[in-house]
Amino acid sequence: MDTTTTHVDNAPVSRSMPAGVYLLGFSLFAMGSAEFLLAGVLPAVAADLDVTLSSAGMLITAFALGVVVGGPPFAVLSLGWPRRTALVATQAVFAAGVAAGLLGNYPVLLVSRFVSGLAYAGFFAVAAVTAIGLVTPDRNARASGVVVSGLSVAMVAGGPMGTLISHFTGWRGGFWVVVALTLAGIAGVLFGLPATGGRGPAPSVARELAVLRKPLLWNIFGITVLTTGAYMISFNYLAAMLSDIAGVSEVWIPAVLALFGIGAFAGLSIGGRISDRRPHLALLTGTIGIAILSILLALTMSHAWIVVPAVFLLGIAAFVLNPALYGRVFAIAGAAPTLAGATTVSAFQLGISATPVLAAVALNRGAALTSVCVIGAGLAVAAVALILLDRARQRPPAS
Repeated sequence: MDTTTTHVDNAPVSRSMPAGVYLLGFSLFAMGSAEFLLAGVLPAVAADLDVTLSSAGMLITAFALGVVVGGPPFAVLSLGWPRRTALVATQAVFAAGVAAGLLGNYPVLLVSRFVSGLAYAGFFAVAAVTAIGLVTPDRNARASGVVVSGLSVAMVAGGPMGTLISHFTGWRGGFWVVVALTLAGIAGVLFGLPATGGRGPAPSVARELAVLRKPLLWNIFGITVLTTGAYMISFNYLAAMLSDIAGVSEVWIPAVLALFGIGAFAGLSIGGRISDRRPHLALLTGTIGIAILSILLALTMSHAWIVVPAVFLLGIAAFVLNPALYGRVFAIAGAAPTLAGATTVSAFQLGISATPVLAAVALNRGAALTSVCVIGAGLAVAAVALILLDRARQRPPAS
């Protein structure tokens, strides 16, 4: 019998998150800011390195590719390490990679972005597993939500603030701040986390690979890819739609985009509080919300007074999902969570990376810009089917 529920009978209930969970969230904020910062300084990077804008855009692709392929192999490689060691190692490689790229030319920066993506994926995966090792099982989803909230803070504050710093110091200035914050995160991990791994059996490569063969787990990975693509495809083209269709002044577009990040932070808080006991409620609410709001954006994009609050609500719906997704992964792979957690990180990034391809298929055929929102709604509907399948499989058969 496969026990995959997130509720644990008679489990002690802690009332607050350990400080180590917040330290992991801060570290993810520091590293994640580099992902959102580059988009804001891309023209300056292209001009300074004397490359085309499309070539500079490959720096974003290199980082994303590193994230997609980096997490699972590092998870296997580091299974025998103390988790604190693995966390510090990935942070150190990330900081060194960013610094090396800033000191080199375009080819060096391209390689360093890939290496930084590998390290980022490794840290993300180990941090999620470490967080659940610091709390009781009834708080797994909430602890994961706190860690992932570092990413939403990076979206709301890290990327924009780094872009602002780079405006005054040159494009490298914001990335040097990322390096400094990552080093501060290393200090926090060294002094704020235990050296050992916490709860659970000793790690085993064979057990990790065996757990990864569970169909239930791959269903969750599918949900992760679909739901991430569903909201990111609208978000990635939101600035263009606000400017070209809604007629929003360029000076206000960053504020509207920040509303999405604020909504994301609220969604993580809400999802973290309900996902441990009712994961499918969070999954269905968030996914259906994405579908409805995506259609609303497609139909009303010319009306800014509707679009602006809808963007905020889309952020909430999108990030209500994340704690529930991690909660389901760790419920299914509780005996061997490291490789499953790493693959979840790759699934998130795969969903993000697929959005430009899907958008290009529609836009290159002459579809309206708002068609990306319709594609997002379609991905969300497909995800609902997988969520219902997961809920049906979780229920024990009738006697």
